[in-house]
Amino acid sequence: MMMDLNTILAKSISHGGLTLLEHTQQVAETIAVFAQKYAFDFDVELARKGAILHDLGKAHPAFQKKVNGYNYASLAEKGKWDFAHRHELSSLAFLPVFPEEEWDTLIDLVVAHHKSIENDPSERGILDLDQNDREWIENHLYDWENWKDYALEILRRFDIPTREVSITEAEQALNYVVTYCEGKKNGWSPLRGLLKSADHFASAFMRKTQAQLTSLFEVPDLSYYRAPNRQHDLYPLSKICTDDRRRHTLVVAPTGAGKTDFLLKRCTGRIFYTLPFQASINAMFTRIKENVPNKDIRLLHATSKIVAKNKLDEQVLQPLSGSAIKVLTPHQLAAMVFGTSGFESVMLDVQGTDVILDEIHTYSDFSRSMVIEIVKTLLRLNCRVHIGTATMPSVLYNELLEILGGITQVYEVKLEDKVLDSFNRHQVYKIEKVEEVVDILKKAFLENEKVLLVYNTIKKAQEAYIQLQKAFPNIPKMLIHSRFRRGDRVELEKTLTEDFNTKKEACLVIATQVVEVSLDISFDRMITQCAPLDGLIQRFGRVNRIRNEQTVGKYKPVHVIQPSGNVLPYKMEVLQASFEQLPEEGDVLQERSIQEKIDAVYPELDMKEIDIHLIYKEGKYRIKELQNHKKGVLVEALEIESATCILESDRDAYLSSSWEERIPLEIPINYKSLSRHKNKYEQLEVGAYPFVVPQELEEYKEFGLQLVDHDNFL
Repeated sequence: MMMDLNTILAKSISHGGLTLLEHTQQVAETIAVFAQKYAFDFDVELARKGAILHDLGKAHPAFQKKVNGYNYASLAEKGKWDFAHRHELSSLAFLPVFPEEEWDTLIDLVVAHHKSIENDPSERGILDLDQNDREWIENHLYDWENWKDYALEILRRFDIPTREVSITEAEQALNYVVTYCEGKKNGWSPLRGLLKSADHFASAFMRKTQAQLTSLFEVPDLSYYRAPNRQHDLYPLSKICTDDRRRHTLVVAPTGAGKTDFLLKRCTGRIFYTLPFQASINAMFTRIKENVPNKDIRLLHATSKIVAKNKLDEQVLQPLSGSAIKVLTPHQLAAMVFGTSGFESVMLDVQGTDVILDEIHTYSDFSRSMVIEIVKTLLRLNCRVHIGTATMPSVLYNELLEILGGITQVYEVKLEDKVLDSFNRHQVYKIEKVEEVVDILKKAFLENEKVLLVYNTIKKAQEAYIQLQKAFPNIPKMLIHSRFRRGDRVELEKTLTEDFNTKKEACLVIATQVVEVSLDISFDRMITQCAPLDGLIQRFGRVNRIRNEQTVGKYKPVHVIQPSGNVLPYKMEVLQASFEQLPEEGDVLQERSIQEKIDAVYPELDMKEIDIHLIYKEGKYRIKELQNHKKGVLVEALEIESATCILESDRDAYLSSSWEERIPLEIPINYKSLSRHKNKYEQLEVGAYPFVVPQELEEYKEFGLQLVDHDNFL
């Protein structure tokens, strides 16, 4: 008898209303492409069988009641279904349909595609359930005779030979799965990564999956960057040959020397391009998108999210696999190092590609330790690694050179002193008191200058914006920092680069570190709080940035405020050492002297111990196959706690939108900043689990997110 499969859903109506048959078709199509394209020797047909099997357990009535929002008639009825149901485990009850020699591979594909087999935080991995719930097999086969035929019919739709499977056979299959999982050794499972990545991709695009598959895994067309007209004496790296046969690259050169072109020209395959900040990622994505004709060029940022019920659910947002170029932060690759959820998918996607680590000097403490471990992992995955920086302590440079294999494996590029001299462009002035800022601005505006004012914290930037609105009401000004909706950040960056950056009259931009890296802007003057020297040099690069025959040899002023009081997020000793290394009274900062100054500030690496969290150490894995570390490991290791907020006015739109439509509404925020407010705010249990902040929209548009309380009428 033909079963009506339109009644069996894989996704709720609010999440697209896909039937189980539709979703299975989408995952099967995806996994066939991924299994062929990954740099790994997969059995494509067996992988496809795993995709067909992976969600059959969603036909179980417990899942169907949940996905359909079933309202129980009584507490007794609800209690009958009140058990932990993992649909992927019910799926494995259909193993008897397949030849026994295929079982182990199918288990690897299916059993952990949502949960670690053991030590899952919700205690719903198969070994957790086997230890803690004596009735788990009975529950996962509950009402077997009334739902198994739907699953068998789906198998037949994919031309899988079927037969009746008795409940006894199903029980025996699940017991076999337990025994198999108990015997797992240390290592990582490419098969788990394959199914997870295919499932994530198909779930993201749903009915658009097939159309998206056609452009996956393309080698990017970089002919724009290799064209002869991209060479110019003003950009010295453009004149240096990139055809050196050594696999890896280390290039140190000032902002404006042509690092981006050089690094891209060193690539021969698919590319992961990492940068430290959202603003720099957005700018780089736009530049590459304009010049590379491949369809599948992706942008990814936001490192972690907070889950409902006050638990840190550190999941590096899993990048969908197969892009020609992906622009992201290293934190999106950190799953490979710490073994957090989805790390196998990331490893498969990255394996054998070109990875660019740009502006690597900006990472400090835990993040620097993480980046070094990422480099080691990339080498194990046969990647070509290309590192670019404007400034880097010699101790860090030498360590990276050694990790990459030394001079026989690394193409080193540095500019000669006489070339560096042509990049001298800043006169440095030290400010002892913050009160001097207003007088400097008055003079600058009289001279019709564009001024960039940079603070180290969002709060200080917001306070300065309020103060300077009153002091200079007729001067065009804007405020930009990280605490705006992602969609608004893109528009703000566009306003900054296309409007304020091109103004011919006096204007003021007040910003935080978001302007440090890769934003293509050039102002006449900067006033900045003191930051670590490498970060300051990056900030300076937003002044007098335009490089042409008329600007070379010309200087513009930067003013640095002496560090005092609370200097978070930085360390006072680093700021004091940095401040001491700066010229003063308008002396020119010499590019040829920067390496010596950087080494004076950082005589040794300030590395943080993250070994306890690493999944690979001393030549072997320290994690079992089909397992991942508990969520929260990355946050703990790197001391990064990132949450997401939305405005109350966006709440309904967020709930009803797709994942793509939700992203522009999200506002990233450091969890420590949110922690004392979080119990006051509703937290949604969809998307990035955002906290809902009741800030007035008009106030938000002017200042960005502010953590305000609900009105209290009592």
